[in-house]
Amino acid sequence: MTNTPREITRRQMMHRIGLAALVAGPAAGLLSACATSGGGSSEPTPSAAAGAAKSETNPFGVKADAPLEVVIFKGGYSDEYATQSHEPLYVKEFPKAKITHQGIQTIAQTLTPRFASGDVPDVVNNSGTDNLDTGSLVAAGQLLDLTPLFEAPSIDDPSKKVKDTIVPGTIESGLAGDPAKPYILNYVFTAYGLWYDAKLFEKEGWTPPKTFDEFKTLADQIKAKGMTPYAYAGKNASYYQYWMILITAAKIAGNQVLIDIDNLVDGAWTNDAVKQAAAAWAEIGKYMDKSYEGLIHTQVQTQQNQGKVALYPSGSWLESEQAKDTPATFEYAMAATPSVGASDAMPYGAIRAVASEPFVLAAKGKNVNGGLEYMRVMLSKEAAKSFTEKTKSLTVVVGATEGLTLSPGVESVVAAQNAAGANVVTWSNFEQWYKELETELRKQTNALMFGRITADQFCANMQKAADKTKADSSITKQKRTA
Repeated sequence: MTNTPREITRRQMMHRIGLAALVAGPAAGLLSACATSGGGSSEPTPSAAAGAAKSETNPFGVKADAPLEVVIFKGGYSDEYATQSHEPLYVKEFPKAKITHQGIQTIAQTLTPRFASGDVPDVVNNSGTDNLDTGSLVAAGQLLDLTPLFEAPSIDDPSKKVKDTIVPGTIESGLAGDPAKPYILNYVFTAYGLWYDAKLFEKEGWTPPKTFDEFKTLADQIKAKGMTPYAYAGKNASYYQYWMILITAAKIAGNQVLIDIDNLVDGAWTNDAVKQAAAAWAEIGKYMDKSYEGLIHTQVQTQQNQGKVALYPSGSWLESEQAKDTPATFEYAMAATPSVGASDAMPYGAIRAVASEPFVLAAKGKNVNGGLEYMRVMLSKEAAKSFTEKTKSLTVVVGATEGLTLSPGVESVVAAQNAAGANVVTWSNFEQWYKELETELRKQTNALMFGRITADQFCANMQKAADKTKADSSITKQKRTA
């Protein structure tokens, strides 16, 4: 799909309009998103689409007693929001409907054979490290076009369409195919940065670093206290770290850096901004113990809760994920990634903030209409409020935090969003489009951060991998425009 300059400007404008929409009152949210294109279509078969008569309260014509199968990624958000809120709200509408629920972490391993056989679940929370290849599923006609969902009347206010009750940019974040259609509902509004214990930092007189020079100075002070200044989990979450590198590259030279990486532009990985970002983070890597390369994310996160790690890179699900292991003396807070220099294109306060946590519907599901209604329920204020209460994370539903008392971590995210204003790092989509390239990036990130290669070697190795992907005619290429 191609966009005229006017269309791109309008989308960017819509992102800015969304800044005040997410959180009611003085706390404002922001959202960045992008459009993609590829191939494929996914219209439900007549038998799958068959159901009851449509009405204002049942816009998809869901058959009252039709079973619904829901698969939820049981990760940082757990799956209690589904079993204790979203699914009961659906059953409240359709008391005769039986919901089969599965909470798992191995989404691709479990569901790929089912998609191949045609015995598919209706609703899938396609998240985690072992997630389904959405690009391939769209190309194969396996995912449902969600346009009817967004055009349907809202549960909260039937005079409004669902698309008018969510943060601008949400729909665009789930576009795929050629022509581009919304195949993915990104439900959670997620911010990314450096997480720390606000009470500890206040006690020690430490301030989150605004530059990499400050970062190294602070790291020396933290190390002198017997703590590890910075760490991430190299065994399964090196993508937490490559997010930091790419965010820094975008802050140095603007979002075009990430657009070029997505579009496999020649020399995108050897761009000077990427080299500078890699070099800056490699310096921080020198403060990490090499044992962290063999740990998983929850192990490192628990060490932070125990006062052994000061700064940790993650998204705004962290507070919820660690709730059971976080002592009362620990108070989560998030800070933006540091700036490299005064000439950076974006200020220190710029953050990556996006619609994330993807949900999809199987085009050949047994209850396609029920899947659409399940998503409509998810996008009600009642469901969204419950999600925020249970997970300490924001959704893309406008005004859904009204009346809620936010946790310290969420409050810090809102504060970071307000400070960022329109300075938002739009995200790179190649990690979803090109699995082998993303896997190579994890490998190269560990090699960089644990001192086995230089920043120049990191960039050269990634460019070689990107060139290989670009030259492989068997891989469907995607296009990002903004």
